[in-house]
Amino acid sequence: MSIRRLPEHLVNRIAAGEVVERPASALKELVENAIDAGAARIAVRLAAGGTDLIEVSDDGCGMAPAEMALALERHATSKLPDDAIEAVETLGFRGEALPSIASVARLTIESRVRGADGWSRTVDNGAVVAEGPAALPPGTRVRVEQLFARVPARRKFLRSARAEYGASLDVVKRLAMARPDIAFSVEHDGRRVLSVQGGESRPERVAGLTDRDLADNSVAIDFQRESLVLGGVAGLPTFNRGVADHQYLFVNGRPVKDRLLVGAVRGAYAEMLARDRHPVVALFLEIPPDQVDVNVHPAKTEVRFRDPALVRGMIVSGLRRALDEAGHRSVQRPSEAALGMWTSGSPSASFGAQDPAPNAWFGAQPHHGATAEGEALRHYSGVALHDRRAGFFSPPPQARAEPAYAPVPETVSHPLGVARGQVAKTYIVAEAEDGLVLVDQHAAHERLVLERMRRAMSNGGVASQALLLPEVVELDEPGCDRLEARIAELAQFGLELERFGPRAMLVRATPAALGQGDVHGLVTDLADELASFDEALSLKERLDHVAATMACHGSVRAGRILSVTEMNALLREMEVTPHSGQCNHGRPTWVKLAHGDIEKLFGRK
Repeated sequence: MSIRRLPEHLVNRIAAGEVVERPASALKELVENAIDAGAARIAVRLAAGGTDLIEVSDDGCGMAPAEMALALERHATSKLPDDAIEAVETLGFRGEALPSIASVARLTIESRVRGADGWSRTVDNGAVVAEGPAALPPGTRVRVEQLFARVPARRKFLRSARAEYGASLDVVKRLAMARPDIAFSVEHDGRRVLSVQGGESRPERVAGLTDRDLADNSVAIDFQRESLVLGGVAGLPTFNRGVADHQYLFVNGRPVKDRLLVGAVRGAYAEMLARDRHPVVALFLEIPPDQVDVNVHPAKTEVRFRDPALVRGMIVSGLRRALDEAGHRSVQRPSEAALGMWTSGSPSASFGAQDPAPNAWFGAQPHHGATAEGEALRHYSGVALHDRRAGFFSPPPQARAEPAYAPVPETVSHPLGVARGQVAKTYIVAEAEDGLVLVDQHAAHERLVLERMRRAMSNGGVASQALLLPEVVELDEPGCDRLEARIAELAQFGLELERFGPRAMLVRATPAALGQGDVHGLVTDLADELASFDEALSLKERLDHVAATMACHGSVRAGRILSVTEMNALLREMEVTPHSGQCNHGRPTWVKLAHGDIEKLFGRK
C-alpha cells in the first residue's frame, strides 16, 4: 500500500471533525472572528438550532477581496503577525475555522472595508461556486447553510433542533459575558431571544445573561496575586443551582471549560453547599500569555497552566475572601410558592369534621417538668373539645397580656433583629426594623461552630476535652484504616484516637467546642467522610471537611428549647460571623419576611 497526499477538500473535512463538532462550534468560531475584527455590534441569526442556518453579522474592520480568498485557505490568519504563538492575544489564531466550515456546509462571506466596495464569496462543501460585488454596510456577514447536509454520518449524530439551539445560545452568552463593551443580539427562527447593549459593566452583563436576581445575591471578586488578576462575580452559597451550567470561566477573555478551574470553584465553596448543588459564578482570570497554553485543542476551550497550583490556590483564596466579606448575607426573597402556602381563611375553616384526639389542638401531653403554660394549654384544649361535643365550638380562652419583666429590646441596631420567641423548638422568631426574621437554630449554630473551629485551627489548634473513660467505637476495618491514617490531622481538632484492634478505634478526647456529643456518631461519620476524600484535595480542604462533620455534631439540635438570652446571643454571633447566612450544606440559616410581604399576606397590598 503506497502513501499518498490527501486532497485539500478531504483534509479540510478531517479538520472539520475537530473544529466543527456541531452548529454551536461553528457559531463560536464565527463570533470569535467578529470580536477579533473589532466589532462593536454582533448580530446572530439561527434557523433550526443552527443546522439550517447560522448567520453572523458585525461592524468590524471587514476584509478586502484578496484577504477573503486567503481566509478560506487552511492555516491562513491575520492574528499571528509573527511566530510567537505563546503570545497570542486574540481569540482565534489557528486559521482552520473558515475552511473547515466551508468543507461541510454552504458558506457565504460578504465583507466590506470602510471606504471601499463590498465583496462576496460562496463556497459549497469545499468548492467555490460564486463570487462578486456585494452591497452591505462596513463589516462582515457570514452565512452557513445546511451544515453537514452532505455528510450524513455527521448529521445523524446531531441532537434535536432545540438542543442544538440551547448549545448555540450558551456559546453566545459566554462570549457576550466576556465582552460587555460589545452589543449582541440573537434571533432564532424569526424570534429575538437575546439582546444586550454595549458599554455595560461586567456585573450588569453577567446578571443580564444569567439571572437578574444575581445582582442582589452575589459578591464582587477583585483579587490579585503576583502577576495574576481575578475578577468577576460569585453568587452567595444559598443562591445555587442543581446543575453546574451556571459557572462561567474565562482566561484572558477566552471562555474555557477547564477541570482545574471547575475544581477550584468547588473547593472554594466546600462546606457551604450540598454536594448536589452548584454555585453561580462568572470568573475572569487575567494571566500573562507566557504562563498559559491556549493551543491545547482545536476548539480552544481547554487551557494548560504553567503553574496550576498557583492558579488553583488563587481562585480558592479569592473566592473565599469575597465570600467571607459577605458576612451573614443569605438569599432572602421568599418564593411565591412559599408565600402562597400562607392562607387567610377563617379559623374554623381549618377544622375537620372528625373530632381530633384529646391533645391534637396543642400537641402531645407535657412531659415531666412541663411549664405552667403547657398545663394551661392542655386545660384549654379540654374546654374547647367539651364545647364542641356539646354541639357548638368556641375557641379556647386567650391568654391575657402580662407586664414585661424587662423593657423590650430595640430592633434598630441589629440586622437580624431581636428574639421574640421560638416556633416548633426549631425556629427562632426575631423582629427586625424592616421585617420578621426566622432562623433555623440548628443550621445557624452548625455554621457558627464550624467557623469557631476554623479560627481555632488558624491559631494553633482546637482545644480537647479528655473523656473520663475512653470510649471504644467499632467500625469496619477499612474505616479504621482511614481514621488511623489521619490521626495526626484529627488531633489538631482535639479528637484523640488510637487504633484498638483491627475493627475498633479508642477515643480518648473530643473537641471541647462540641461539648457532650455523640462520640460514636461523630467517629462513624468521620470514617465515612474520609472515604469520600479526593486525593487531589489540599490539606486545608481535607481539614475543612473534617471540621464541618465535627460542627454538625456539636451544634444546637432542632427540638431544644432556648431561652431568649440564648436566642439573642445566637443572632448577635451570626451577624459578625462569615458565611453564617448558610449552613454547612448550603441551605439558608435565616429568611426574612419584609413588611411588604407580611402586608401582602393580610391583603393590605
